[in-house]
Amino acid sequence: MGARTALRRKIQPLQKEINAHLLTPRQSDILRLVSIGHTNREIAEMLEISVRTVEVHRFNLMRRLNVRNVAQLLRRALRLGLLGKTFGGK
Repeated sequence: MGARTALRRKIQPLQKEINAHLLTPRQSDILRLVSIGHTNREIAEMLEISVRTVEVHRFNLMRRLNVRNVAQLLRRALRLGLLGKTFGGK
């Protein structure tokens, strides 16, 4: 068994688990805004919440998707179909 096969087996159960619980509406908002390149401060201003609240939502989102950085977050979100077809568009 190759490394890719092992990785796919690890990801598939995670996909089913995430699809069953989905993201909260606020996490979806944060994900969309992060995907188009907004900073935490910009997101906070747009959503009229504190920067700390944005940080907490982002942390929870990344923990839920089991990633450690924004690149991994976007990659996982794309694979799971959590970003719309207009990914990257404002």
